[in-house]
Amino acid sequence: MEKKYCALTFDDGPNTTITVSMLDILKKHGVKASFFLWGDFINEETAPVVLREFQEGHEICNHSRTHTPFDQLTPQQMLDEINWTEDKIKSIIGKGTNFFRPPYIGVSDSVYETVPLPMICGIAANDWMPEVTARQRYDMIMESMRPGAIILLHDLFENVQTLECVEMLIPELKEQGYEFVTVSELFEKYGIDPRANKFLYTFADQTVRRVDE
Repeated sequence: MEKKYCALTFDDGPNTTITVSMLDILKKHGVKASFFLWGDFINEETAPVVLREFQEGHEICNHSRTHTPFDQLTPQQMLDEINWTEDKIKSIIGKGTNFFRPPYIGVSDSVYETVPLPMICGIAANDWMPEVTARQRYDMIMESMRPGAIILLHDLFENVQTLECVEMLIPELKEQGYEFVTVSELFEKYGIDPRANKFLYTFADQTVRRVDE
């Protein structure tokens, strides 16, 4: 079977509950993922969680400081949000990040022009909504899956349904021949430089600025 690659990503951590449970699940299945961190949640209590993410081979990415939609900010405010979070991450893992996910996927021409990192979107599953069941989340992802996909989920407080979704998702995608890699590794596998285009990536090999335009 031809090898297929995808990237599992999580927004809105770190925390000491769901994030830790997600790390346990990923470790059990031998899967590497990418975590897009909400800067204001990085503190003395959660710093060990961030360090664990890094030490276990996951990729640490930037998701802003305050989770304000970037299409509502000035260019300087955008940079301040990114740089503050970069500094927090560097203080824990000793290096900066390679990717940024705009809060609420709020983008504009100014956001594309200002943000210095490649921007990542992904196949969403409405998993920030408590009424969406684990099975519904799983089904939404599976309907849109193809090689090179980036899966967008959330390790929010109390988001138990996404833990259950991931427990279903990993074995099924492995059975279909997918290998889970970090976002950086995904672009490497497909021989793509994500900095070459000002795109909002849902698939590593996409050829348009964003897939829903």
